[in-house]
Amino acid sequence: MPEDPIAHSELAALTRRFEQAEEKADREFGIVKSDLTALRLQVGNLDQKVANLDEKVGRLVDEVHGLNKKIDRNQAQIVELLTRLVGKDPGTA
Repeated sequence: MPEDPIAHSELAALTRRFEQAEEKADREFGIVKSDLTALRLQVGNLDQKVANLDEKVGRLVDEVHGLNKKIDRNQAQIVELLTRLVGKDPGTA
């Protein structure tokens, strides 16, 4: 059976289209893969920043607790001093 030039031409055109689509898909896959890698790096950096922030917040909480204790002690001292002054002559205090 002789070769059909039209069929041969159509087959070649389909083959080219398939190869072009495959190349495009490969490029797009490469772009997506590259973007995914960049995203993973950003997530890793954010995770590290969150961990550092968590540590700083923990230290700040400890400092606030320390300040609260100091305020409580100072208030207790003020109350004690005021209690001692009650009933004393203001001229001799």
